Amino acid sequence: MFFSSQRFRHIHPKAKIGKNVTIGPFTVIEEDVVIGDDCWIGNNVTIMNGTRLGNGCKVFPGAVVGAIPQDLKYQGENTTLEIGNEVIIREFCTLNRGTKEAWRTVIGDRCLLMAYVHVAHDCFIGKSCILANNATLAGHIHIDDFARLGGMTAVHQFVRIGKYVMISGGSLVRKDVPPYVMAAREPLSYMGVNRVGLHRSIFPRQVIHHLEDIYRLLFVRGLSVRKAVALIEEQIEPSDYRAEILRFVRDSKRGLIKGLRYLNHQPVGEGSPTNQPIIEKYDQE
Repeated sequence: MFFSSQRFRHIHPKAKIGKNVTIGPFTVIEEDVVIGDDCWIGNNVTIMNGTRLGNGCKVFPGAVVGAIPQDLKYQGENTTLEIGNEVIIREFCTLNRGTKEAWRTVIGDRCLLMAYVHVAHDCFIGKSCILANNATLAGHIHIDDFARLGGMTAVHQFVRIGKYVMISGGSLVRKDVPPYVMAAREPLSYMGVNRVGLHRSIFPRQVIHHLEDIYRLLFVRGLSVRKAVALIEEQIEPSDYRAEILRFVRDSKRGLIKGLRYLNHQPVGEGSPTNQPIIEKYDQE
């Protein structure tokens, strides 16, 4: 374990610090903290009670990690902030631990939290997610693996965001965002399947087309959610992806983001034909 500028740090003697950890000057680490091996902790960082930091993490100057929730219902219960391995926490992020509602806030392996990101109490963030500068999460938010949130995105409490989602910068996320899609505009709306992200993650082309068939019914045809779900079950070939999306829709408590209002500059509404099969032929890409 390597400590730089020991005279200017405060590390509680009961804090558990792993091997090969670098800690910069003017950093404070409280008593009930666990830091894994091979971590780098920069200058002027505050790591507070209840923090569990995995191996190979980097915490940049000014970050406040594991502060108590900004929730008036919090009554001092012993809760945690659990951060996975190889997580990067950039300058001035503020990450809060949980309340008795969930007892913990969780950030998965290999996430990147850019400068000034705020993660409130009882949030769950999956693996390999990226939250760009000033993204702000209220309490009880669930984000699945490989999601991307643009800068200055603000997410309402209890919202769910599916895996491989891409949300445009500056968005206000008030409703649930199902997996594999892009979302933008105000109010937040479906903008298509996240083709670029899926291609980069080596999703087969036929899987991407399958997802587009599902979401064309759910978001483009102007159908009610109930009608769209019925047609998806009737017209779309069963698959793990279909089951995952339908489960997400049925489990939604806040409702889904809006569908695509315009397609090729033409309004999409209830008058769109629904009696034709949704499966389309795709040209070679």
